[in-house]
Amino acid sequence: MLLRAAWRRAAVAVTAAPGPKPAAPTRGLRLRVGDHAPQSAVTADTTAAPEAGPVLRPLYMDVQATTPLDPRVLDAMLPYLINYYGNPHSRTHAYGWESEAAMERARQQVASLIGADPREIIFTSGATESNNIAIKELEAAIQPDTSLVSVMTVNNEIGVKQPIAEIGQICSSRKVYFHTDAAQAVGKIPLNVNDMKIDLMSISGHKIYGPKGVGAIYIRRRPRVRVEALQSGGGQERGMRSGTVPTPLVVGLGAACEVAQQEMEYDHKRISKLAERLIQNIMKSLPDVVMNGDPEHHYPGCINLSFAYVEGESLLMALKDVALSSGSACTSASLEPSYVLRAIGTDEDLAHSSIRFGIGRFTTEEEVDYTVEKCIQHVKRLREMSPLWEMVQDGIDLKSIKWTQH
Repeated sequence: MLLRAAWRRAAVAVTAAPGPKPAAPTRGLRLRVGDHAPQSAVTADTTAAPEAGPVLRPLYMDVQATTPLDPRVLDAMLPYLINYYGNPHSRTHAYGWESEAAMERARQQVASLIGADPREIIFTSGATESNNIAIKELEAAIQPDTSLVSVMTVNNEIGVKQPIAEIGQICSSRKVYFHTDAAQAVGKIPLNVNDMKIDLMSISGHKIYGPKGVGAIYIRRRPRVRVEALQSGGGQERGMRSGTVPTPLVVGLGAACEVAQQEMEYDHKRISKLAERLIQNIMKSLPDVVMNGDPEHHYPGCINLSFAYVEGESLLMALKDVALSSGSACTSASLEPSYVLRAIGTDEDLAHSSIRFGIGRFTTEEEVDYTVEKCIQHVKRLREMSPLWEMVQDGIDLKSIKWTQH
């Protein structure tokens, strides 16, 4: 009900705005249709041109790269973008007090999600900056008889969950600092920094349906973990991250954490059901499909499949009406096979044929079915064009062939 109400409020806000009226926001397949595209800043000809038709946008199935902003998060942010615009560090007037109160509420919301004390939460620009703060200081603290452990909670390419509680226990027993990059895990699986004995944790807003450009780092107070600031300045955030805290962004991060805490169990069940539907329908229709990663210790919303005898980039191009990825958005410009897949022992050919399917809070059953249908169609077509697939169908073992270069 909350979600539907937020969508209605967004629709009313759009309707009330001056100028051309875009289509009301909707969920699912209909989001593919837009009626406005970027316009040129310079008009070359005053002659009226034929009006362009609707612009078709691909379905979004790449939530590990980034997530759409939850309308409830936008609702929380809007007042601080328009009316409550004070600097949260201004202590002499109401504008600053209002923003500071909102900032501290957001800090409490983030802390509540991971079982931390609000004083252990420092706002940053995202998980990358948080990682740098944590690792720079820990590297400086290493002595000959100490070591550093830094682990990604949920891998962003194959969705594998690491045994964080067990690692934390080992690190604690040996008095070693433990940092985890939880950008893909916070708000999606239960985390408690005290139970898991985590000393530092990196969080990113845009991975949990919050705004881009904001994140947080959890820094344990007892026993205290001392970190050194990466930059100097006004000493905000207890001197650990100088610079004015962007109130609208941290309000959005806090709201995203609160929504995630309320809906985590529901989201997980729903996403698990959609993931199972996608995997089963693809695998029952296509042979030689491999799911990468551990099927048991796995976050269901991140599905990485290798389609043997199909080049992954060719399949991505064929699936142009579905926004997918062949791996991490941080390294997607590289044509090299995923280092994650190679590290878990995947053959280079299969690593080159992998596609990552991301299922999130707003993914619909219709979108999953459409993606499955198109994936099956194009894999079959590309395999029919592949001489390797033809050889396999003739019973030839490709590994027994000695290839020669000319």
